[in-house]
Amino acid sequence: MALPPPPAALQATSLRRAFGPVVAVTDASLHLAPGSITALVGPNGSGKTTLLLMLAGLLSPDSGDIRIHGMSYAEHGPDARRLVGWMPDAFGTWDSLTCVEVLTTFGAAYRLPADVARDRARGLLRTVHLEEFADAPAHVLSRGQKQRLGLARALIHAPGVLLLDEPASGLDPRSRVDLRHLVRSLADAGVAVLVSSHVLSELEEMVDDAVFINRGQTHLAPAVSPSWQWRITVLDPGPLHAWAATVGLPLAPDPDDPVAAGTAPFAGDLRPATFLVHLGGEAAAAALVRDAVTAGVAISRLSPAAGRLEQTYLAMETERR
Repeated sequence: MALPPPPAALQATSLRRAFGPVVAVTDASLHLAPGSITALVGPNGSGKTTLLLMLAGLLSPDSGDIRIHGMSYAEHGPDARRLVGWMPDAFGTWDSLTCVEVLTTFGAAYRLPADVARDRARGLLRTVHLEEFADAPAHVLSRGQKQRLGLARALIHAPGVLLLDEPASGLDPRSRVDLRHLVRSLADAGVAVLVSSHVLSELEEMVDDAVFINRGQTHLAPAVSPSWQWRITVLDPGPLHAWAATVGLPLAPDPDDPVAAGTAPFAGDLRPATFLVHLGGEAAAAALVRDAVTAGVAISRLSPAAGRLEQTYLAMETERR
């Protein structure tokens, strides 16, 4: 007998929110399981931030229901909010306070004992690599450092649900890697994480699932076409063209490669070029490499033209705003 799914860390059902005549969210629903990392993906103006503010308990929906570990904001406001950590896309704070004071002030807002808040503040500053700025005023921090302080602030009360809006904005490459590792460790400890970002390649490396929102409405991800687009780079396109013709494999020049696209001359004996092919997944890609190499095609690289999130996103009918 199959076990029932674990209770939701966050369950939102049929949320709607308007600002006067403008309806920002029309019908949004999502389910976050404990220990999961979920991407929230959508174009500009799709309602992502409005949805996140409602999920964080900072904006009341006009209709619909939000429950945090079974508790609704309407009935259990403070208790439900204590279970949620919220990191907005822009960090706002009192610049005259030190980093420790920023965190302990928010700890006090969550009714943490002063000594517990101080210990957590110091520990979190170590975690986000800001320990040396513990007693420095927040105004000395760079944009990326303030972003890391914002993450520490969202974690000060050890929430069971973590909502992140563009958390990697302003971070350097090393800090982005650290962020991915930290988010994964939080999920491994049972925290449910919802993260919104326009950088889909980064989300691809971080998340377990995705919710797509468009025109204020959440959608199940449409099935990606079984024929995925891949990039194949060869040292010499001649043998590739000859072999592809014998097996009926359509090739399209990669528009980003001037050699394959015919806008640049070949140079030397080897003429590396990149082409686009449609394949049915990893097994089909492995078979292509095997058969092409057997036929004498010198392949230097084969990779998806885009990640799964990006291909799914582009498969949806999304609008630019």
